[in-house]
Amino acid sequence: MSLSPLTFANDPHTLLLGLYHAAVQRALPIHNTAAHLPTPPDPKKGRTLVLGAGKAGGAMAQAVEALWPQDAPLSGLVVTRYGHVPPRHTGLPERIEVVEAAHPVPDAAGLKAAERILELTRGLTAEDLVLCLISGGGSALLTLPAKGLSLEDKQSINRQLLDSGANIAEMNCVRKHLSRIKGGRLAAACAPARVVTLTISDVPGDDPSIIASGPTVPDASTCADALAILQRYAIKAPETILQALQSGKWETPKPGSPVFEAHILQMTATPQQALEAAADAARAMGLNAYILSDEMEGESREVGKVHAALARAAAKGRGPFQKPCVILSGGETTVTIKPQPTGSPRGRGGRAGEFCMGLAQGLQGQPGVWALAADTDGIDGIEDNAGARLGPDSLSRAKALGLKLDIHLQRNDAYTYFAALGDLVVTGPTYTNVNDFRAILIL
Repeated sequence: MSLSPLTFANDPHTLLLGLYHAAVQRALPIHNTAAHLPTPPDPKKGRTLVLGAGKAGGAMAQAVEALWPQDAPLSGLVVTRYGHVPPRHTGLPERIEVVEAAHPVPDAAGLKAAERILELTRGLTAEDLVLCLISGGGSALLTLPAKGLSLEDKQSINRQLLDSGANIAEMNCVRKHLSRIKGGRLAAACAPARVVTLTISDVPGDDPSIIASGPTVPDASTCADALAILQRYAIKAPETILQALQSGKWETPKPGSPVFEAHILQMTATPQQALEAAADAARAMGLNAYILSDEMEGESREVGKVHAALARAAAKGRGPFQKPCVILSGGETTVTIKPQPTGSPRGRGGRAGEFCMGLAQGLQGQPGVWALAADTDGIDGIEDNAGARLGPDSLSRAKALGLKLDIHLQRNDAYTYFAALGDLVVTGPTYTNVNDFRAILIL
């Protein structure tokens, strides 16, 4: 028996948070790993080595530990973001080492982890199995600069790319070509072992070569592509990097390379699946549910304004969406950091908060419309919130507090704006990552 959406008319934010949690639950590794595990090798002939990186790395490792045959040898090393190792279930033996490092800007801990992972590939044979656990965030966590580059070089370029408005495919194209482990190079290091990659997608289109910069899959992009991206976004890079990219010195293994023979890739969770779980939950409550796309890209605030136009039309009984309904979308939007006057404090916030500011600007207090936008990893940018929520009274409450939306947009300062309203969405780490989640409720 479905519930009436009117049951939630006095608490729409709880409804929206419930949809977010439904999406996250669908993407948790313990729920989606079993069907994709390969058969262990004969222990008399080979061993199973687990290697991995990403925000879901700790949870993926624990899922493998729980599901792998207890009598089958298992060892390895996985790197995840600080604070993203889930609590261990009582009685679950620790068979895979999990270490933590920085994200989104790499640090020395990530460098050390990548060096150790590469070292573990030495001596592998054709009888061995390498199980690679890859999820979003791995690009920063699995950092191993190309020869001649320093960690400081990678950190500087990474920061500039994050502020530039470059999309995830562009950023990871650069990262792959400045690395000794990404862009298929980890797979090459594992030869001649059998490699099975389990991956959770956090990118529009679910392209495995973009997820965590594709350490175990072929890379069709080129050094010339990476150089063009640096030039397009005016990224300052040492001359040694520019020369290496111009010469093709740091080219990645390409499709058709023999290093990928007999490799298997399994996509265990995707943004679309998470959105479908949220839509199912909404329909169970008597709401119409519409998924716009799991591949939304573009400036977060502008994407917010587009969503606002659709929501306003639905609230007025126009357009293709019939209320009561929920409009859902995913993908990975971007935030271009605007330059500020000298001495002005830098704004705080991430893509989800910026989206909500653009949405608020477009809705202008439209009655009957509530929204939530949050990152499915529980972290919006580098802050302690997953995202933010919005209601018909948000602008009026902000005005009463003396908050000016235009000023906060100019400063990319969503965190301060929604914190003052008490409308930050704080979940803590979720131990998975299928990227942006956006839900707009229209009653």
